[in-house]
Amino acid sequence: MDQGTHRDRGGRGRRRSRAVLAVLAATLLGVTGCEAGGGGAAAGRSPSPSPTPLWDTSPASVAAVGDSITRGFDACSVLSDCPTVSWATGSSGKVDSLAVRLLGASRAAERSWNYAVTGARMADVAGQMTRAAARRPELVTVMAGANDACRSSVSAMTPVADFREGFEEAVRTLREKLPETQVYVSSIPDLKRLWSQGRTNALGKQVWKLGICPTMLGDADAVDAAAVERRRTVEERVEEYNEVLAEVCAKDRRCRTDGGAVHDYRFGTGQLSQWDWFHPSVNGQARLAEIAYRAVTAKRS
Repeated sequence: MDQGTHRDRGGRGRRRSRAVLAVLAATLLGVTGCEAGGGGAAAGRSPSPSPTPLWDTSPASVAAVGDSITRGFDACSVLSDCPTVSWATGSSGKVDSLAVRLLGASRAAERSWNYAVTGARMADVAGQMTRAAARRPELVTVMAGANDACRSSVSAMTPVADFREGFEEAVRTLREKLPETQVYVSSIPDLKRLWSQGRTNALGKQVWKLGICPTMLGDADAVDAAAVERRRTVEERVEEYNEVLAEVCAKDRRCRTDGGAVHDYRFGTGQLSQWDWFHPSVNGQARLAEIAYRAVTAKRS
């Protein structure tokens, strides 16, 4: 073999090697290019910023809507509101409310508002939302529904369809004014559990006779078939209300519930008012604040 032939073959070998390397390089670029959006970094573009999460775990202001529980009813004195111990916006150090946990005591005093009304039902919450929206809060808490089940009779309880309509209207009212505001929805407590705990106290049962939740607490010591059926019906209605709260909230990207934590919480006598043994005591309000804080600050995808 002469030197010219040797050089020619050597050149073809080197060209084939370069061709193979070029194919491999193109293949690798094609694979990595899919992951990197077509080689954006190589083209001189900076990586896209991470999207802003839909849920802010540290909102800068809080407004509360709902019923007597959020007003701290019977927590400080008999048949009276005590909003300073409200789980949502109260200032009491014994409760360490959601607003205080999120904002600190001084900021909470200026940046949290309580529009809940004792005795309110779900149909009333839309009006409360209108008042709350005027403050432009970054978070609105909702705890309502117990009074829809606590009626003069089982037949007077709010129908589930009406309850759903009322909650949808409340959310829609807020969204028309504040599309970016977050909503935390508490489940309704287990009213039958509260009855089973409170019925051991003679004073509490006397207060119940003044008209506190007749459907569940009326004839507190009765255990005949009719009484058992009445309480079971109320219990089932509360469960249906909680399903509505979860379903409606799930349709709103900036709404989250407690996942049923308040309903599942086993209130003991220490968490119940010493006057009516049904509404949360100061200690009970603190437990509600803990549940809310965990839900609001939870890291979720």
